[in-house]
Amino acid sequence: MTDQQPLGADEVLDVVDEHDRVVGQARRGEVYARKLRHRCVFVQARDARGRIFVHRRTARKLVFPSRYDMFVGGALGTGESYDGAALREAEEELGVSGLPAPTPLFRFLYETPEHSWWSAVYEVRCDLPVRPQEEEVAWYGFLSEEELRARLDSWPWVPDGLEAYHRLQEHRGARE
Repeated sequence: MTDQQPLGADEVLDVVDEHDRVVGQARRGEVYARKLRHRCVFVQARDARGRIFVHRRTARKLVFPSRYDMFVGGALGTGESYDGAALREAEEELGVSGLPAPTPLFRFLYETPEHSWWSAVYEVRCDLPVRPQEEEVAWYGFLSEEELRARLDSWPWVPDGLEAYHRLQEHRGARE
């Protein structure tokens, strides 16, 4: 599969400034190549037993291929709202339809020398049987909080999802 184009490289995204205001548009491949700031959503999906959906990304993903993630989500298309993208991405990646609207929790700016995106974190309960997209998800399972924590140091995680996870833990601690 290494000779195939990465998924989504031609999709057009909004480019935003440090205050999350749209300043232009560019194709996803250009956004990542030129390290342009854009928008993403992270949705933590839990099943009826409260377990977290965890998956390994396919090798064809443009960013962080073959790494594990405890969120579903992705980049917002041009003109798309965070709320709309959260529902779209959750349904697409889980392979379901009819999910309730994900609950928005907080936003943060993810910034490294290689990447920069405004990130909106959501949660949703998925009581439906999942059928993840084969193009996006190489492996999946529902893990308890304890099972997830036990794998944090041993599995190769997407760095933005790991940061979102730690911020979510802090956010939940602040609410209690």
